[in-house]
Amino acid sequence: MIDASLLDGALTGRLAFRPGALPASDPLPPGRHGLAFAEGREAVLVVPEGLPIDAPLPLPLLVMFHGAGGEANRVLPHFVAHARARKFLLLAPQSMYPTWDIVVGGHGPDLERLDGALSTVAGHFRIDPTRLAFAGFSDGGSYALSLGVTNGDVASHVIGLSAGFMNAFTQTGKPRVFLAHGRADSQLPIETSAHPHARRLLESGHDLTLQPFDGDHVIVPWVVGRAVEFFMGRQEP
Repeated sequence: MIDASLLDGALTGRLAFRPGALPASDPLPPGRHGLAFAEGREAVLVVPEGLPIDAPLPLPLLVMFHGAGGEANRVLPHFVAHARARKFLLLAPQSMYPTWDIVVGGHGPDLERLDGALSTVAGHFRIDPTRLAFAGFSDGGSYALSLGVTNGDVASHVIGLSAGFMNAFTQTGKPRVFLAHGRADSQLPIETSAHPHARRLLESGHDLTLQPFDGDHVIVPWVVGRAVEFFMGRQEP
C-alpha cells in the first residue's frame, strides 16, 4: 500500500469533502434538481417527498454512478422508488467523458465534480455520515468501489453492481461493502472481478456481503432491493 502522505490527494482519489463540514440551510423542495457545472453534464439530485428536513436528524445519501457510455437517467430509475419508500437522498453524478476519469487515465475532473456535488448537497441538507453510500453499475461500480475504499472516512457503505476493477492505492476507514455480480457475466466474468475483489476486501478487514446471481451483465431489481436493505437496514413490515 502506498503512503498517501507522499502523494497529492487527488492523484490517489482522495476527496476533499467531509460530511458535516458545511452548515446546511435552505433545503431544496421535493423533486429532481440539476446541479450544474461549467463543463456541462450536470449531476442529478432526487429529493423524495416526505423527507424529515425540519427534524434535527441527518439524512441518508446514496450516490449512484452510471456505467460506461451511460448517464444519470439510465441508473436513477432503479433506485428512485427505493429512495421514496425509504426516505433517502439520491445523487447521480455524470462523467464528463463517456466513462469515469479513473477508467480513462486517472483521477481528475470527475473527482473534482463529485467533490463539488457533494458539497452542494451538504449545503442544503444535513448528511448522515453513517449512511452515505457510493454505489454504481459496471464502470460506475468500479468507480464506486475504488472511491469508496479509498475514502472510507466519507463513504460508510459501498455498493458495487457488476464492478470490473478496484483501484485503491490507499485505504482510509473501513466502509461496509456489498458486491453483486452475475454468474454468467459475459463482459466482466465473476471469476476475474468480484471474486478477487472479495478476497482483497476480506484480507483488508472489510465487512463484505457478496451477492452472486444467475444472469449476465445487468441490473437486477431484487438485487437492488438487497443493496438498499444493506444500506438502510431491514424495513419494518
